[in-house]
Amino acid sequence: MGSGRDLRRDVAEVELPLVLDGVAEAEAARRRLLNQLDEHLLPRLKELSSPAVVVIAGSTGAGKSTLYNSLLGEEVSQAGVLRPTTREPVFAYNPLDVDVLVHSPTTAMSRVVEHDGVPRGTALLDAPDLDSLLAENRSTAAQLLEAADLWLFVTTAARYGDALPWVALGQAMERGASVAMVLNRVPQHNLTTIRGDLLARLREHGMEGVPLFVIPDVGPHEGMLDRATVTPIARWLTMLAGPDRSRAVIVRTLKGSLAALPAWVTGIADAVQQQVEAAEVLRGTIEKALPDAEASARASVAAGVVAEGSVASRWAQLASAEKIDRLKVRHGLARSTKRRGRAREAALEPLLDEVRAAATRTLVAAGSSADDSLRAALTGPDAPPGGPAFAPEHGDPAREAAREKAAATQVHEWVSVAERAVEALRGIDEPGVTPQDSAENRRAEAAVKALGPSGLVALLLTSAAGVDDATRLVQALLGEPGAASAQTLASDLADRAAAMVAREPVDLRERLDIPALAPDAAVGLRLRLAELRRLS
Repeated sequence: MGSGRDLRRDVAEVELPLVLDGVAEAEAARRRLLNQLDEHLLPRLKELSSPAVVVIAGSTGAGKSTLYNSLLGEEVSQAGVLRPTTREPVFAYNPLDVDVLVHSPTTAMSRVVEHDGVPRGTALLDAPDLDSLLAENRSTAAQLLEAADLWLFVTTAARYGDALPWVALGQAMERGASVAMVLNRVPQHNLTTIRGDLLARLREHGMEGVPLFVIPDVGPHEGMLDRATVTPIARWLTMLAGPDRSRAVIVRTLKGSLAALPAWVTGIADAVQQQVEAAEVLRGTIEKALPDAEASARASVAAGVVAEGSVASRWAQLASAEKIDRLKVRHGLARSTKRRGRAREAALEPLLDEVRAAATRTLVAAGSSADDSLRAALTGPDAPPGGPAFAPEHGDPAREAAREKAAATQVHEWVSVAERAVEALRGIDEPGVTPQDSAENRRAEAAVKALGPSGLVALLLTSAAGVDDATRLVQALLGEPGAASAQTLASDLADRAAAMVAREPVDLRERLDIPALAPDAAVGLRLRLAELRRLS
């Protein structure tokens, strides 16, 4: 039981997040294995003395409920003629088995009745149609079949060749369940032919040992079948009903189910390992997509893309109207009155706004280009398994909003770096402290007087953005320390463009950095597999 519970826990924890070939089938197998563990194996291992559950199953209109009622000799299960009908499963057991009956998920989803017509040691379960038009019915039927110790599969002479019976029987054989078959409504004139054909089909599917019961077509009728018609099936159920014989059915199916588990668990473990390996390839693909995008982002900043367009136009306007680039400099010091300096500072404010906006656009473009590179690598001709479904969606509003917010934050910090650079040139270590007195500090103070603090920040940032005339003015006003500060700001902006590239795959990496895709994700299942093989 302990191993069974451990297996159930590990299977329940399996996640298959990447869209790979076969993942839908693997997930369906995982859910079916959970159903098998919950509905049959764990309850049955807990109590072997509980009645053997015989599920009467089949396709729509096969006459399951009529057969069920006929075996009990009483209308217990509604035999509806209107389709589709949401039907409640009926679980009938002999009153003498009440002390050993184990309540399970099967009894929880069924109407449970005591009935003397049920052979002691067995329980008869009437399940909904396997091919019901209602998904609820199909799901319930599948769950009940997983709980069965024995399947009594009902089909008709008109439908035994359909795919459904053979798919269902194949699933039963896959998990080692005991099976019997009822061929209902067989015309008398070709009963022998149809019976022979069905027996041949059973042999072809490796089911030559499956008991087969044939019910002749009795024509239009209401209510139950004649008792003599179902006597062979009733006699067979009674034969199974003795304590030893019903236990043998239980143990045979239980052994079959346990024997089928290793292959089942192997398939799921392999699917998990496939996810792990695909995740590693995706990580590598993401990493390979970034260097070119980062180099391109840095190159754009170095080429002065921020200075193009609105920034260059604004600078040209200031040079023409305000003659910013013609500030008087004598003996290395800017010459200006405070009033004129305040006027220039106000005139430079729009330039600072233009530089902020242009820098923000540049950083957004760097992130967007990286996003395009990632998507191309994950969806292109050489895309790795799972890449197309994993790739970021083009034009995702949430990603675009996050990118713009990140760019605005980076530019705000960049401007703050420029403000601190101006304070450093002035020799101000802390706000409110008197500037230090050196030649470099005096030059910076004179520049602040001529342009204002924010105006000098705008000048440094414009130079860092790539406006050559602004760079020459910085050199004239501040000398080499100023030129070095502008160059540092240019490098800082390039670093921030690279940071915008680096942030693009962060959410993709987070989606891969989960336990389900960790290198040891399949270890737990492999351990359970080894335990199962020791038991088998």
